[in-house]
Amino acid sequence: MKRIVTISRRSFLKTAGIAVGYMVLGFNLTKQAVAATMEFIGLRQKSVYEADSKVYKIRKSQENPMIKKIYDKKHGFLHEGPCGHMSHRLLHTNYYDRSARVKALEEKGVKLAI
Repeated sequence: MKRIVTISRRSFLKTAGIAVGYMVLGFNLTKQAVAATMEFIGLRQKSVYEADSKVYKIRKSQENPMIKKIYDKKHGFLHEGPCGHMSHRLLHTNYYDRSARVKALEEKGVKLAI
């Protein structure tokens, strides 16, 4: 004997309302837990940055004297600036999709250890 449960529209809305109520109440508790976690993460980040500032004298790449020499307007190798053609060509990477070539090798029976 097979039973089919039928539910009226009014019962469905009542059940959905109760479910949403539980989600909202649960959300408030979750919100407090997330806030406590974010506070902990903030304290952790602050301590890491303070420790780094004590250990490392140069913390930003643009403050590095060697980088400043490379980009020097008169004698620097990349004298056209950080966004110039040569710096873009030398310092940026390009993506080449090689999946078709790899698939062709695998179809030939070549086993690749990646």
